[in-house]
Amino acid sequence: MRSETITSAQNPKIKELLALQEKSRLRREKRLFAVEGRRELGHCIDAGFNVRKLFVCREICPSGDLQEIIRKLERSSPEGTMAEIVELPARLYEKVAYRGGTEGIIAEAEYRDRTLESLILGKNPLITVLESVEKPGNLGAVLRSADAAGADAVIICDPLTDLYNPNLIRASIGAVFSRQVVTASSEDTIRWLKSHNIQILTAQLQDSEWYYDTDMRKGTAIVLGTEATGLSDTWRNAADEHIRIPMLGHLDSLNVSVSAAILLYEAVRQRNSK
Repeated sequence: MRSETITSAQNPKIKELLALQEKSRLRREKRLFAVEGRRELGHCIDAGFNVRKLFVCREICPSGDLQEIIRKLERSSPEGTMAEIVELPARLYEKVAYRGGTEGIIAEAEYRDRTLESLILGKNPLITVLESVEKPGNLGAVLRSADAAGADAVIICDPLTDLYNPNLIRASIGAVFSRQVVTASSEDTIRWLKSHNIQILTAQLQDSEWYYDTDMRKGTAIVLGTEATGLSDTWRNAADEHIRIPMLGHLDSLNVSVSAAILLYEAVRQRNSK
């Protein structure tokens, strides 16, 4: 594994790392993205992403964490493609780290297109669909719920942020890698779901039934929209059933990640009940 030490913020490798963190267009063009933190990077490697560079600050990164990541890379990387290690002093690492508390480790990994055709499904899959949800924090929280509930996939329709946004990776704590997560248009997703005989349940207040009265034991896609505007008519019209969560207070909406968790765990409950 090649190794070098960089001490200047003007180094081209440092400039590229910073740009990848900030610009989605560059991530697409370079087909590279940055991932910070031991947990997030571990999930990234486990999911088969190819790591190009490993930026390490030994003053911050516990030696055990670094060795664990290197072992993962050695097991997963084809011969001759091991990542380059770039060592940084603390003062420089603090300038390039996108957030604090990332254990002194950042990687540059290869971008992967993630489409409906790449999904591998078992019997009676459980899928979360998000329409035009913009905030990376909300997306990340939904991905964590999907991972916790063992959902087969998350489909992000008409996305307003890319899957390799550093805030999304951070908010998901790496669930963007540990789950099957893809992007697609709403129209393509509806056709795909129907072709796979997966029922479409849209979460909405209007013309809907209580979520716990709906059978989620068969192949199911739970579809949620933004808190501000809800779902489009495209999804409402395509739905097999409309479901809602009881709202007993003065407000009429929940955070999309909370709604996703409630509905996903209802599906888990039904599928595990005798």
